[in-house]
Amino acid sequence: MADDNEKKVTRVLFCGPHFPASHNYTKEYLKDHPCIQVDCVPLSDVPDVIENYDICVTKTMRIDSSIISRASKMKLMMQFGVGLEGIDIDAATKCGIKVARIPGDVTGNAASCAEMAIYLMLGLLRKQNELQVSVKQKKLGEPIGETLLGKTVFILGFGNIGIELAKRLQPFGVKIIATKRNWRSELQVSHQPNGPVQNRVVEDMVDEKGHHGDIYEFAGKADIVVSCLSMNIETAGIVNKSFISSMRKGALLVNIARGGLLDYEAVVDHLKSGHLGGLGIDVAWTEPFDPDDPVLMFDNVLITPHVAGVTEHSYRSMAKVVGDVALQFHAGSPWTGIEIVN
Repeated sequence: MADDNEKKVTRVLFCGPHFPASHNYTKEYLKDHPCIQVDCVPLSDVPDVIENYDICVTKTMRIDSSIISRASKMKLMMQFGVGLEGIDIDAATKCGIKVARIPGDVTGNAASCAEMAIYLMLGLLRKQNELQVSVKQKKLGEPIGETLLGKTVFILGFGNIGIELAKRLQPFGVKIIATKRNWRSELQVSHQPNGPVQNRVVEDMVDEKGHHGDIYEFAGKADIVVSCLSMNIETAGIVNKSFISSMRKGALLVNIARGGLLDYEAVVDHLKSGHLGGLGIDVAWTEPFDPDDPVLMFDNVLITPHVAGVTEHSYRSMAKVVGDVALQFHAGSPWTGIEIVN
């Protein structure tokens, strides 16, 4: 007689149409394991089918208590990418469902986001939108851009992404300042495609360290502010009128974390006044982003469609994490490679 685990199918639910590589890569990783079924369903159908699944992977959808209460079979919920704002953790806990974070430092997600931050910074400094106009108008030698060399970069939130960004910024000859709620001496392992390389002291990468109460002061010292904060009740709208007003006139603002960290009206007002020298965002206030949004009328605004972490390396790595956990779940083994938060 076959083992019960061989007959049983573990079902994994991906929610919503966006970020298709998340479920496609997970399916591909598990193609030789028919015991795991991976489905991606429309958001509108999630409440009606969630009761049939063992594991749920959210993407852009908010899984609230009304939906979680229907997940009678579910044992684990994760979010594909960094953060857990898409899951009502308290509701999941009450229903006996574990919630887990996929660590961004070991999957390449943080490194991918850091690279996108540099892409946006360079695009703003070299006036990417104006460059395209010059090409179309057959102009040479204009516009005049700026270099990262000699700039002061303020990393707002020195977590995994901030650390990866600092490592990549050092060769550019910039001054790096950063704020973090709690600084402590620690060693950082740099994970590369061929495995971890030697440890280094994280704090050595920062020229000036501050705490949360120093963010306005640090904003006034920087040529470029990069938002790398996690999104929560305390950080929502933290880049507001007071914060942007404290920035140097002409300074650049980059956000590769979460759209809700920025106060929309404050950003638009400071773009109009010219106080904000440029805006580069991979995440927006509403997603998908409205292509007719007035913020796009400014030449010094660059926006990308929430793709900072969407790279072959990071998505293959995260798909492996999800796939391995599904296999461990199916086998009744302890879950590894994820961080349980409840």
